[in-house]
Amino acid sequence: MPEAKLYKDRNLHLIFGVTLMAVLGVSSITPSFPRIVEELGISKTDVGMLITVFTLPGVFLSPFMGVLADRFGRKRILVPSLFLFGLAGGACALTREFHTLLALRALQGVGVASLSALFATLIGDLFSGERMAAAMGLNSSVLSTGATTFPLIGGALATFGWNYPFLLPLAAIPLGFLILWYMHNTKPRRGSSLREYLASTWSYLKSIRAASAYIAGVIAFTLSYGAKFTYFSLYLGTRFNASPFVIGGIISSMSISTALVATQLGRLVRIISVANLVKLGFALCAVPLLLIPFVQRLEMMLILTIVYGAGWAIIVPCIQIYISGLAPSEYRAILMSINSTMFRLGQTLGPLIVGLAYTYGDFKGAFLFAGGLALITAIVGFIGGRIIR
Repeated sequence: MPEAKLYKDRNLHLIFGVTLMAVLGVSSITPSFPRIVEELGISKTDVGMLITVFTLPGVFLSPFMGVLADRFGRKRILVPSLFLFGLAGGACALTREFHTLLALRALQGVGVASLSALFATLIGDLFSGERMAAAMGLNSSVLSTGATTFPLIGGALATFGWNYPFLLPLAAIPLGFLILWYMHNTKPRRGSSLREYLASTWSYLKSIRAASAYIAGVIAFTLSYGAKFTYFSLYLGTRFNASPFVIGGIISSMSISTALVATQLGRLVRIISVANLVKLGFALCAVPLLLIPFVQRLEMMLILTIVYGAGWAIIVPCIQIYISGLAPSEYRAILMSINSTMFRLGQTLGPLIVGLAYTYGDFKGAFLFAGGLALITAIVGFIGGRIIR
């Protein structure tokens, strides 16, 4: 009997919902920042804390959540996390005091800490082989679509009031009930003590394969959050005097190409190994980064961004696929949680590292450094076989 079409799988639909909640917490509220500054009487520096206090808990809690998910089951961690994310997020819309808002955002960050790791873990639990690659690709496409549309939705809601975008996380509550009632309960086997579990986990983590995958993840997010999302926007405004609307449109094209290419990942893994796809993705990202300082026409930036989005669409889900296959299911959540932490580390380090290159070499130095880093990662992977093999 042939397998059902992947896009019809109910479990995957629920995972898509978790993915959208994971990306919702930041992308939907940033359009309301100007109104928050005005109506709460805070500085432009202070408003950035709404992101910092939200993302910081995940840096420390993600591995811990992974251990709990491996020991007690995915749903027992995922469902309460969704409820906490939704309730704390909805409560943000009810306060008018900035410090209370920060506290609620931090609490919401505790809820979101497990989501990014668990949606990838669940895909690894429920699918295998080409179907897992296809599922990861579709999920990456959903993530990119959410990253593109949530700022638009949040901006539209913010026209009615700064606090309206904070109501969106309430959607996590019915999603939690749907997962509780309908998602296939993937309970990993737990035949060992906690001490034995941690010892086995360390044996997987200390391998060169795991270390290479995690390093690749840090580099990938360093490139995007340093060069692409931070200095590329500044460069377009400085070099071409582009308006915020034009800058947003060019950057959004990355999400569109990412979404389109990611849907083809299942087909790509039939002809190219997951390890080689990661190296290819870095090579694709290197080309536009190296060319940005030398392009003279603004419309050409759109093409470079599309190429970068294609590379990004390959790198991230393929790293997740690779790590998912490094250990049995009873250790998968902790490995994926550490990978999520590595992604967050790259997000944090990116603006700092690329900013250092900018300090010494202006925009040209920043993009050549980022492009060179991507190219070196690809070359080391292809020739040495040590980065994601």
